[in-house]
Amino acid sequence: MTRLITFASFFAVLPLHAAFEPIPRSTPEAEGLPTPAVVDFVGALDQIPTLHSVMVLRHGKVIAEAWWKPEVADKAHILNSVSKSFTSTAVGLAITEGKLSLDDKVLKFFPADAPADPSDNLKAMTVKNLLTMNSGHEIEPKAAPNSGGPSVKQFLAAPVEHTPGTHFQYNTMGTYTLSAIVTKVTGQTVVDYLTPRLFEPLGIEDHKWDASPEGNSLGGYGLFLRTEDIAKLGQLYLQKGQWKGKQILPETWVAEATSKQVPNDPGSHVKMGNDWRQGYGFQFWRCQHNAFRGDGAGGQFCVVMPDQDTVIAMTAGGADMQRELDAIWDKLIPAFQDKALPESAEAQAKLKEAIAKLEVKEKPKQ
Repeated sequence: MTRLITFASFFAVLPLHAAFEPIPRSTPEAEGLPTPAVVDFVGALDQIPTLHSVMVLRHGKVIAEAWWKPEVADKAHILNSVSKSFTSTAVGLAITEGKLSLDDKVLKFFPADAPADPSDNLKAMTVKNLLTMNSGHEIEPKAAPNSGGPSVKQFLAAPVEHTPGTHFQYNTMGTYTLSAIVTKVTGQTVVDYLTPRLFEPLGIEDHKWDASPEGNSLGGYGLFLRTEDIAKLGQLYLQKGQWKGKQILPETWVAEATSKQVPNDPGSHVKMGNDWRQGYGFQFWRCQHNAFRGDGAGGQFCVVMPDQDTVIAMTAGGADMQRELDAIWDKLIPAFQDKALPESAEAQAKLKEAIAKLEVKEKPKQ
């Protein structure tokens, strides 16, 4: 049986409130990245239609940030499925508090919503199966037309053709069900549950998470945050759950959530590119180059690169997602160095000039 370490007094060390401070800023050279490589990276992104923003952190400091006009830094952007990584974090915190376990059966939480005669596969489905997109569905369940959104009852009514844990199928309604489970065991929606435990300690304010007709946070989508807030989640996971000297998440959870729990090749997302073939964790995708990420439709990313001590957040309005990742692999990874470099005022001025000219490029009409 899989279990995470539970800390009885885990939250005793956490402040109830934290100052809403930005991430510290630095220069690319000070953190071992030549500014010309950043110029090339931003230039590559600028060739991709509908890019909205990018922020690069190295060694815990922002070394580059850009918004394509009319996008701006203080605008909360729809995260789409990057929301899933925040729902996963809520599950990890609830497990840490002893409110549920990875091995809990899903039906345990919803006796009133279960089918009259649930299948053996449905009976076997666990919290871990939902986290790893291995619920056993052949086809991703969808909200019924005109229903106003997802519901647990709809999810439990969908046929479960495979033994849970044996078949990867991306499943947004499964993440919604995780959100509903967190609400069942905590008495709070995911957004309210995360506010004192994650958002406030990380200085994430003005967050918004759309809700279902049942009143649950949508879980798999619907969260709105600033680009810097996305980067903060990545930095928290890069730092193995620590933030400003406090253990926000157990290191054991971070390790499990971001490791390859299940294969996803072949899978429904393989057609998107090579970075959709690297395995899946607990609502985090594995990437090439030993990286991991949260990602959302249309080009939303929280990319964490432990080997480079780097986090990259991006937002977009329908971009080619593999091209976004390829820009990181092609332009930045070869340029990282392990020591500070001489400052280049000329290169930094060129980067500032390039960023000032950025405007959202629309996709060509078909």
